[in-house]
Amino acid sequence: MKKLLLFVGNKFTLNAPLQEYIIREVEKKAGKVDALLFFQESDNNLFLELERLLSLDAIVIVVTTRSTFSIVGKLLSTVTSDNQIVKEKMLLPSRTVIFEPDSYLLNHRDAQVNVLIASEGERLPMILVSDEKRTATIQLFEEEIDDANAILTPLTQTYDVSIHYTKVVSGWLTLRIQSRRYGNIAQFITSAKRLLPNKIIPASNTIAYIIEHLVQHNKKITFAESCTGGLLANYFTKESGASGILEGSLVTYSNALKANWLAVSDLKLEESGAVSPDVVEEMSEGALNVSYADYALAVSGIAGPDGGSEYKPVGTVVIGARSKETSNIEELFFEGDRNYIQEQSALYAIKMLLLLDKKIFFKEDVKNA
Repeated sequence: MKKLLLFVGNKFTLNAPLQEYIIREVEKKAGKVDALLFFQESDNNLFLELERLLSLDAIVIVVTTRSTFSIVGKLLSTVTSDNQIVKEKMLLPSRTVIFEPDSYLLNHRDAQVNVLIASEGERLPMILVSDEKRTATIQLFEEEIDDANAILTPLTQTYDVSIHYTKVVSGWLTLRIQSRRYGNIAQFITSAKRLLPNKIIPASNTIAYIIEHLVQHNKKITFAESCTGGLLANYFTKESGASGILEGSLVTYSNALKANWLAVSDLKLEESGAVSPDVVEEMSEGALNVSYADYALAVSGIAGPDGGSEYKPVGTVVIGARSKETSNIEELFFEGDRNYIQEQSALYAIKMLLLLDKKIFFKEDVKNA
């Protein structure tokens, strides 16, 4: 069943933090959203779009302003040949199944439609659509899409599911599994883990998964960031429980701070340059030494658009992952604009952390997403 999120109102395109908050809340309740749709208050195409969406086997969440809430209700009533009535001081389609303050649920054929009001600086009303657990998301490491597809396709037929793949970074795939009518997602994941041991994490939120497992094993992590500018720390501190596992992050953008805060040698900075395996290795070692952490991630690179050279073009990034027992350094090249290079660098570092200690992160007692 597809999940579609429709915004009605100009403020949702203008106010990115509000929009992102709504998406997060919807995905917590209903799972990953397949498509975002935006309409202005007076858009004449809204009626036709609602008519189309209500013909689908889909979960449709319509987020409105206070002024467009009644307009959407009127359009839905027209599409479904219904009329509106007043319930709890709200004007709602008479076939409304469930309603709460500023939120109601309407079923039409195979579609579930949840209409709710979102206001700036206020908690989102209750999301009323039901999550039927017909989809799941897992993470697959150290496999390419073609190879993974060849291994897993027979299982999709056995357990009546379909898979959609995307590559997060090299060596890390996200798989979205969708159940068909008689599908069994849980059994598919169990069998996939047997075929690909120590390669699958059954979780949609990888950072939350890492936090959970570090807490379970009483482990902590720290970061030394240059070109990512604190992005790794941001990823982790956005999630609940980060305070229990994150020692901190040192954003050492300048060579002076790399030397003074992380004890990177001036000689290596001069001879090898800040974007080099030698320097990143000392950054990760320094981060571990100045903290009480068990793991350290270090990143240094050239995110652009300026600063590249013939030997170290824009997109050159060096990443280090270190524990108290082992260390791994990789020199990489990412393409895209500045922000995409930074995102790929941070995500690759997270992948390196997971693969650094498979005993911690690929245990069999993991909760399914």
